[in-house]
Amino acid sequence: MNDTDSLGDDVQLLTLDVNGTSCEVITSPRRTLVDVLRHNLRLTGTHVGCEHGICGACTVLVDGLPVRACLMFAAQAEGTQITTVESLADPGTGELDDLQRAFTEHHGLQCGFCTPGFLMLAQGFLTERPEATKEEIREVVAANLCRCTGYQTIVEAIDACATARRAQRAAGTEETSCN
Repeated sequence: MNDTDSLGDDVQLLTLDVNGTSCEVITSPRRTLVDVLRHNLRLTGTHVGCEHGICGACTVLVDGLPVRACLMFAAQAEGTQITTVESLADPGTGELDDLQRAFTEHHGLQCGFCTPGFLMLAQGFLTERPEATKEEIREVVAANLCRCTGYQTIVEAIDACATARRAQRAAGTEETSCN
């Protein structure tokens, strides 16, 4: 039995741009983006939490903006650029990007379940608002749920990354972004 056997006759072929790679998927039109990412494309870094858009564990970037993948049909994402947490680390070496390193250095994770959603939320936010203050970061991260960290370490990690990126830009040594 393959992934399409349980779909019935109502299926469609989608072409999704995920992490810079064009992927063809045969799926039901009502299948959510998070399910297609996890089950069809095996990108399991995007987590399924509440399935109601409340927790943020499934946050990915769609055309650079944070989106709850549990609330979006995969068919709606056709023609967009989807970015998942798997895009952050260097694919060749596995080296973490600056945001992931900041989360590690500032202990911005504990159990890790919510971490991919926070990373993608922060990546999208810092791209849009590179000059964000700690207060703005605190307000943005309140959109995602974490039961372990108390949020302060997440805010500190994102702020440290933002500060380092601003310093690199000012010095003209900006690293290539993983957007």
